[in-house]
Amino acid sequence: MKHYYKEEKNKIEAHKTILLPAKVKCIIDTIQSAGFEAYAVGGCIRDSILDRKPDDWDITTSAKPQEIKALFKRTIDTGIQHGTVTVMLEKEGFEVTTYRVDGQYEDGRHPKEVSFTASLTEDLKRRDFTINAMAFNERDGLVDIFGGMEDLEKGVVRCVGNPMERFGEDALRMMRAVRFSAQLGYTIEEYTKKAMKELAPTLHLISAERILVELTKLLLSPHPDYLRTAYDVGITSVFFPEWDKAMETPQNHPHHCYSVGEHILHSLTEAPPDKILRFAMLFHDIAKPVSLEIDDEGVTHFHGHAKIGEEMSRTILKRFRMDNDTTNKVCRLVLYHDYINGLTPDNKIVRRAINKIGADLFPSLLLVSRADILAQSSYMRKEKLENLKAWEDCYQEIMQAGECVSLKDLAINGKDLIDAGIRPGKELGGILDSLLSEVLENPEKNTRDYLLSRALKTASEP
Repeated sequence: MKHYYKEEKNKIEAHKTILLPAKVKCIIDTIQSAGFEAYAVGGCIRDSILDRKPDDWDITTSAKPQEIKALFKRTIDTGIQHGTVTVMLEKEGFEVTTYRVDGQYEDGRHPKEVSFTASLTEDLKRRDFTINAMAFNERDGLVDIFGGMEDLEKGVVRCVGNPMERFGEDALRMMRAVRFSAQLGYTIEEYTKKAMKELAPTLHLISAERILVELTKLLLSPHPDYLRTAYDVGITSVFFPEWDKAMETPQNHPHHCYSVGEHILHSLTEAPPDKILRFAMLFHDIAKPVSLEIDDEGVTHFHGHAKIGEEMSRTILKRFRMDNDTTNKVCRLVLYHDYINGLTPDNKIVRRAINKIGADLFPSLLLVSRADILAQSSYMRKEKLENLKAWEDCYQEIMQAGECVSLKDLAINGKDLIDAGIRPGKELGGILDSLLSEVLENPEKNTRDYLLSRALKTASEP
């Protein structure tokens, strides 16, 4: 067993000492005091070495599940058939898993059976990547059998052992390889990438939900443009063939200098790491391949791509099993992503735009527009950004003034109209819409007395 802290002391000190949280140390100490081995393992060790705050702390041990249950007052059998028990300390849970060896994988996702082992080496051997296959406790230091520290220092994602075997066990690991490379800014090791290309078709065995989790983490990473790697190795052709078409669709137009797909990748890097924004950028031009037209001079055009894109995005996100709220917001941004381009704003135009698009999403639309512009060619970029700034200024003026931009901002509501004698129904809704339209033109008319007077007059007209 390689104890990295003894052999590479200076290097590990350069990354600072791994500090175990008090509760993690307590669990490990309790298990060790009972005569068993125990280590913090996996991503928490990787992140600690990189001075990143771990999302959670996992513990691996030579103790069997029932032995762990006997050592702690409160435990939960979260995956006891696979050796995992959650130890609860002051309402906080920590997964403790017995060293195990996975049996044969028959579906590209799950082992048919698992067996427990007394060997930490055997347990680490079954893990996906070297940077996730390190263990640590304060007694033994860092245990790094497969060169995880070396790969961290080189900035490499590499499979533990034979990559064909690792990806054959769980095809989702191919998406995880791309995701880790994007989160850390690492390259994927040559043989690992070669295995991904060979086994990419097996990703069809993985559920849409699991793929969406990895895709979301990739898009929210510091390098969302590493989605290009997923295309290069053939992964996206399995779960996102529309993306492959975008990568292969040229844009011969003064406003663009990249293919559709490359433009989208650049736009992703220009958008803040927000789930709605990054998915909106991913899909904003997804319909360009199906709306492509080439004129007599060879210039490409994509008429109607925003509307078609909204429909395509909804279909794809449903296939991904995306939640309805995210889907609806992303699709609205895709539909309107071109709305303010070339349209010179004034407060009246902007109020109507906010009402049309929704006050909740309008700030996001401004960010989408900025990312889109910055991913285009330099042609007229200065003018586009100046126009966008004018939109932003108008928006800020409207919000600071508290002007009405939706029905809920009107000085009266449906109940007020009913109390004034107007019968509920379609006519009442039409009156409210008419009043809103008038207030969007003239915000100073948003007073209770004026609107009630106008409503009663409208209701009395034949």
